[in-house]
Amino acid sequence: MAAGEQRGRDYLQRHRIPALLHRLGALVLYHRPDRPREFLVQALEKVKAGRRAEGEYPSLMDQDNVVAMFGLLDVVGQGHITAAQYREALKTLGLTTEDLHIEDDAIITLDVFTQEVKKRMLESWAVH
Repeated sequence: MAAGEQRGRDYLQRHRIPALLHRLGALVLYHRPDRPREFLVQALEKVKAGRRAEGEYPSLMDQDNVVAMFGLLDVVGQGHITAAQYREALKTLGLTTEDLHIEDDAIITLDVFTQEVKKRMLESWAVH
């Protein structure tokens, strides 16, 4: 790989551009707006406002979606899921598990799941 190409890749990674483009692309595919460019501008404005704590970050998952996801994982209705299910759910949502410190035998309740998913979603946008 040429030195210039490596510098370009390093630049993109340092500024987390691939992750940002991935999230924006997911938003466009989920919402399928008639005017995608305007939609993307508005999404970036929401990210900017969210960073200033003047609004909410754009999201694919609202509270009802997160609760529904938990319900799909808790198939027998025990009121909790396993740590492994929790990790996989975070990965499925494109959220980081690198800083996740949870014992393998831990149980995750709906309240913990919804709070943690929301927190990690906010953190994922806050880095942009």
